[in-house]
Amino acid sequence: MAYEQQTLDRTINPKRGTIYDSTGKILAQSSTVETVTVNPVNIKKDMKEKVAKKLSEIFNLEYENVLKKVSKRSSIETIAKKVSKEETDKLRIWIEEEGITTGINIDEDTKRYYPNNNLASQIIGFCGSDNQGLDGIEAKYEKVLAGSKGAIKRHTDAKGGEIGEEGETYVAAINGDSIELTIDINIQSIVEKYLKEACIDNVCTDGGNIVIMNPKNGDILAMATYPNYNLNEPYSAYTDELKGIWSNLEQTDKTKNLQAVWRNRAITDTYEPGSTFKTITASAALEEKIVTDIDKSGEFACTGGIEVAGVRIKCWRHYRPHGAESLRQGLMNSCNPVFIGLGQKMGVHTYYSYLQKFGLLERTGIDLPGEAGSIFLAENKAGPVELATISFGQRFEITPIQLVTAVSAIANGGNLVQPRVVKTIIDSETGERTEVETKIKSQAISKDTSEKVLSMMESVVAEGTR
Repeated sequence: MAYEQQTLDRTINPKRGTIYDSTGKILAQSSTVETVTVNPVNIKKDMKEKVAKKLSEIFNLEYENVLKKVSKRSSIETIAKKVSKEETDKLRIWIEEEGITTGINIDEDTKRYYPNNNLASQIIGFCGSDNQGLDGIEAKYEKVLAGSKGAIKRHTDAKGGEIGEEGETYVAAINGDSIELTIDINIQSIVEKYLKEACIDNVCTDGGNIVIMNPKNGDILAMATYPNYNLNEPYSAYTDELKGIWSNLEQTDKTKNLQAVWRNRAITDTYEPGSTFKTITASAALEEKIVTDIDKSGEFACTGGIEVAGVRIKCWRHYRPHGAESLRQGLMNSCNPVFIGLGQKMGVHTYYSYLQKFGLLERTGIDLPGEAGSIFLAENKAGPVELATISFGQRFEITPIQLVTAVSAIANGGNLVQPRVVKTIIDSETGERTEVETKIKSQAISKDTSEKVLSMMESVVAEGTR
């Protein structure tokens, strides 16, 4: 209590670490600004109104509010945060002209700036007024980026007055470390451009997202969600429609809209993957040797549908059945009965073991906040019909990042790699670079199986579903 009464502390904010893309381009940085505080007890009574008037003029503040702060019986009050040096220089000149030596403080501060505005907004996230990360990488890597605050400590007399310069102690702030992302700004820009066009052209009212991942090491090269928002104005309306009604909206509605656009849907939202999931079923069936020759003609037969536990499940082309097919043709044709049959032969327990191997029953562990998990029926509650629908990608939900991660295991020889967005941490003091290691979680399938499935996937895009 005595220490608190006898000392006056002013905080010195550290410079927050810079965020770079994988090519070294700046995605987020801190620029130098200044914060103005006053020590009311050190401002003479006959000067309080004059000081309040000048502060309110320079920083465009309400005079009455400033006067209240200047007149308080407290040791320190904040007048203006993150103001430009041009403004504080006006204050410095006035202080000198008035011969004021104590009571008004101008301290260096930092302000977060995002040079690319909307680019990768849901990945990068943003900071609050106190420079604390509130979303995305800014929040996830808060401890790395933030640094440590410094302080100016001064001893005071019984009235709270300063006891000269000799009583002052300066504790330097430690700047935050910088980080380098796996995101490539060029790929990210292209992805965002075409995602926006696709959502507008196809009237996707719920928006959309795209994830591009290097299957060998889990690097996320691009992750785009539409609509996005301006990181420099995270609390502003982000569409023309919202701009027209923003001023009339209740605060709860504004908050609801903002939280929706801040959300990184690639990791927070679940959906039915549909026919893309047939690659997982094909991989499991080959690994279990239910099928050995992917090109064996007549291995399967499509009659337009298949009956499962008294329920007839149709092929999408039930009106003109595919007839005799190999596994390759079944995948090329996206034929539901082929994959229902494979699921039946594996059974629930075996099929669920592959869901586990492909990481689909747990979160991927990507280094971003707010990742959701998948929604599957418990294994002991999955009956024949549920197994059938899961086999061709329906009646369960996963996140886009889970599907990308699982399919990447097929693409890289069977290794399930944990996706990542940060690849390097750079020490602010020494410049030393610490690489974030690639993490292989498990061997989902064999290399031989992965090569066979890749070959079939190539046929799908080369010759097309029909």
